[in-house]
Amino acid sequence: MKRSARNLKYHELAGLEVRVVSHTDSSLANVLGRVVGETRNVLEVLKDGRLIRVPKAGGVFAFKLESGTNVLVDGDALVGRPEDRMKRLVGG
Repeated sequence: MKRSARNLKYHELAGLEVRVVSHTDSSLANVLGRVVGETRNVLEVLKDGRLIRVPKAGGVFAFKLESGTNVLVDGDALVGRPEDRMKRLVGG
């Protein structure tokens, strides 16, 4: 299934461009880079050759889809293992 604004929180996020719109850790606000990995609680963002680990909880993220559309996602909705989020989409 293709990623869209409606189903993005259920999909793999690796490879997407992301900007941290806001975060409870103000030093992470406005980080802009590419998601290169994720764990249950963290997005791993590559910015200027440096890996930045951004906790999902407490953040608001703007992901740029392949179509060029920007999608705002509350980081609390992303907490959980990526494979478990994907199972929720298909009802597994």
